[in-house]
Amino acid sequence: MELPKFVLADNTDYLEDIFVIHLEFPRFIVNLNSEEIEFLETIEEGDEAEVEAEMEALIVKAGEFYEREMQRYVEEEGEED
Repeated sequence: MELPKFVLADNTDYLEDIFVIHLEFPRFIVNLNSEEIEFLETIEEGDEAEVEAEMEALIVKAGEFYEREMQRYVEEEGEED
């Protein structure tokens, strides 16, 4: 089974926050409201520069993923009416 690159996560303890989980290297959770990032694995010293350079683009892609998913939810709700 191939996992998706991004998934959404929510938590009722954090109602105002939007969490997106990135499931490929580097695995992380980003809170789109605060842009706080929590890495889910240790980044090797040799990989730090590569990961750092890639993170800005990955955060943008996480935001685009979220917007796309929300648009799909709206479209699906419209079809049910």
